[in-house]
Amino acid sequence: MSKQEKPAEQPSALQRAALLVEKMQARLDAVERARTEPIAVIGLGCRFPGGAVDGSSYWKILRDGVDALREVPESRWDVPGHFDSTRGVPGKMYGTRGGFLDDVEHFDAEFFGISPREAASLDPQQRLVLEVAWEALENAGLAPDQLAGSKTGVFMGVMSSDYMARLLKENDATRFDGYMATGNGYSFVPGRVSYVLGLQGPCMPVDTACSSSLVALHLASESLRAGESNLALAGGVNLILSPETMICLCSMQALASDGRCKTFDASADGYVRGEGCGVLVLKRLSDAQRDGDSILALIRGSAVNHDGASGGLTVPNGPSQQAVVQRALDNARIAPALVGYIEAHGTGTPLGDPIELRALGAVLGKGRPADRPFFIGSVKTNIGHLEPAAGIAGVIKTILSLQHKEIPPHLHFRTPNPHVEWDRIPARVPVERVPWPAHEGRRIAGVSSFGLSGINAHVVLEEAPASTAPTAVAEEDKAQLVVLSAKTPRALSSLAEAWSSFLKNEEGGSLADISYTSALSRTPHEHRLALAAKSKQELIEQLEAFAAGKSHAGLSSGRRGTGLGQKIVFVFPGQGSQWLGMGQRLYAENVTFREAIDWCHEAISRYTDWSLRDLLTNPGQQPRWNDIDVIQPTLFALQVALAAVWRWLGLEPHAVVGHSMGEVAAAHVAGALSLEDAARIICERSKLLRRVSGQGAMAVVDLSREQAEVEIRGAEDRIAIAVSNGPRSTVLSGDPAALKEVLERLERREVFCRWVKVDVASHSPQMDPLRQDLLDRMAAIRPTGSAVPLYSTVTGAPIDGRELSAPYWVRNLRQPVLFADAVQRLIQDGNVLFIELSPHPILVPFVDAMLREGDTSGRGLVVPSLIRDQEEWPSLLSSVGALFTRVIAWTGSGYIPTSVAGLRFLRTRGSASGTGWSCQQLRRRAGSCALAREVIPS
Repeated sequence: MSKQEKPAEQPSALQRAALLVEKMQARLDAVERARTEPIAVIGLGCRFPGGAVDGSSYWKILRDGVDALREVPESRWDVPGHFDSTRGVPGKMYGTRGGFLDDVEHFDAEFFGISPREAASLDPQQRLVLEVAWEALENAGLAPDQLAGSKTGVFMGVMSSDYMARLLKENDATRFDGYMATGNGYSFVPGRVSYVLGLQGPCMPVDTACSSSLVALHLASESLRAGESNLALAGGVNLILSPETMICLCSMQALASDGRCKTFDASADGYVRGEGCGVLVLKRLSDAQRDGDSILALIRGSAVNHDGASGGLTVPNGPSQQAVVQRALDNARIAPALVGYIEAHGTGTPLGDPIELRALGAVLGKGRPADRPFFIGSVKTNIGHLEPAAGIAGVIKTILSLQHKEIPPHLHFRTPNPHVEWDRIPARVPVERVPWPAHEGRRIAGVSSFGLSGINAHVVLEEAPASTAPTAVAEEDKAQLVVLSAKTPRALSSLAEAWSSFLKNEEGGSLADISYTSALSRTPHEHRLALAAKSKQELIEQLEAFAAGKSHAGLSSGRRGTGLGQKIVFVFPGQGSQWLGMGQRLYAENVTFREAIDWCHEAISRYTDWSLRDLLTNPGQQPRWNDIDVIQPTLFALQVALAAVWRWLGLEPHAVVGHSMGEVAAAHVAGALSLEDAARIICERSKLLRRVSGQGAMAVVDLSREQAEVEIRGAEDRIAIAVSNGPRSTVLSGDPAALKEVLERLERREVFCRWVKVDVASHSPQMDPLRQDLLDRMAAIRPTGSAVPLYSTVTGAPIDGRELSAPYWVRNLRQPVLFADAVQRLIQDGNVLFIELSPHPILVPFVDAMLREGDTSGRGLVVPSLIRDQEEWPSLLSSVGALFTRVIAWTGSGYIPTSVAGLRFLRTRGSASGTGWSCQQLRRRAGSCALAREVIPS
């Protein structure tokens, strides 16, 4: 150290201590943020009484004040044999109404890879949870099959297995096998979801009686906050399949005598049982916002406690209820006076309702203005008490209320319960639909569930924050591609019907966002449907047409091939596909296309005295439109720009092939030529061709190349084989008079012949005088190895891009175009998906014919990019759709997920009689099933 340098000052002990305290405080703050971070609800699925199969149909039931309770279905048990209207008769039930689901005996076992034999022993609650969990994930914009190996937790409330009780009644020990154990154990309800989807987060059943699903939601939220899960499924399920529990509850006088749940009313005399399933998809709020998820609501906080030693094991404890609500609010950092709605446990019992209302009043009345009561209701008045699934039914109701900013009516409330001090509790029961006003800019709600065993739970919800996701980049009137898929044709038709119904009845997101959701938020299955539509109305018409077995413009359907990958070939044709106005709309509408054209404009302008941009945007004002030295560079530019669009759509070529002048664009797209070199070649080549314009002719003949060679023998100095497009499609080129003689001779033998509308005899002896000029003008090009395999139509085989120097382009102009040879080689090499990049298809028929002859997979397909005089973007999307139906994945781009109808399962009934659920009958049918889908036992 020099004398001038001073030693660095060391921090004092006090400074070091302050720094340490600052670091510790930062860590504590981070821990606190994680501990209290809101949980985002990003998806939901449900099946509830009244035909509620999703959030939309559930909300309709709630909004319209529907009482969805009904008589016990005859298929469940012998109702008359178990009924007695007199209360207290041993072994009998006095109530025969409940909230029942339809179709619980049907299941799409094949979809989940479950054999008919195993399905026979599978508790329908497991089946229901599988389906609803899948639907919830799709609703969240997540493809379920993409979650394998993820830290996704599954927490599911379940408290009984009536199905097991039915099986045990058969009293046949020979049928008690491993399937019965795995099909009916509570742990397998969430466990099977984790197994089928390959989830590796925590997985647990929750049985706290009537609070099970709300406790499951609490545990899932805590798992996310602790970092043990990055995504969670939480919910509950309940099915009423045997009479024993009903009989027990009737013996306890717990059920309403008239089959109606009259929560908070003076006539309340018990509840009505209900069944259903609800599943929520949860994420930490920060993760959901980072990932651009659609957030339905926030879980601000929750709490769980027990009554402890109280008035009785099953007697509600007011102070404990008060404590759990207060703790949940404390955990949520929410002042009680901000709560605007409570979804009450509200079983409609004379004892329970007053206790719950007093507890809520004690907590939520703190600091609350007298003119701002909280609303209170219970979904049990609509669908009954779903027991372990009751909490999740209430949570989903509340989420929907938050989304719609209104509170649905609470049913059967006519005379307030006289045991409640209504004048001392700041609560209002909404008997009709009411707006939900925000307080301090927020809408906050609480949901309660109290288990019969004394386990209480409360969850605090808040309206979702305003979305920060970008709006769709596409205009609403621009065509979009919507893709659907299912495991069978019938399931696909059912899905199309579901989407059609949803779109007719729901506002939903933009067409662009619907396209995105269909592409990225759904698992692609074997049977596929693609729809290129410009509006929701057109999309609905296409869906209805497909469901009815009819065709419609923009509609493609098919079955995905196997073992093909995405080996796509870009095909670049020669001259002949042009039409006035080509590319004009696409240039105006598509940024990728426009940018590529602009790059080509700059490259071409060095060799031309006309404007590519002007020609495309104002085609009617271009007097040289048909000149060969104008149209060929223009077609080249369109081909390059179309390749850029296809790549922007996510479709990369596995190989490229060009036809005559199309080889220039093919070589550039393959990476063998720079844009500058490619522009030089196409411009100089076309200028030389203009020099001989008017001197030649070309014609197509229905002959093989070998047959055509025989026909022109002796005239090779004037006529040549110009093109071999297929096994029986050859183009002749040369002197017009000599060519006319050949055609007249062929026509007399009834051989098909047709003149081509050109006056230049490419690939004929007329090109020989241009050879040296072309070599000189191409001398400066510097080809490189291609990044994409390039198949030459000069040689009919793959070629190294470094061979594309000046001599190659002389051969390209003079020698025959061996297009058929090149395509046949491509097919032999396993390439069976072709896209023609041109303003109108001219090679599609030839490729299609060769695919039908040489593609042994039967999955070959060739599609155009654009079609003459048709709207360009819809035409292109229709081709994307056609490719999707065969093999490719469609990824969408630039939009945000939105809510649409989920996959529809193909459930098949297994019960032989339709009234009984005999395991023996089910297995007998499963064993004789020839087709896996034919009989799916229940």
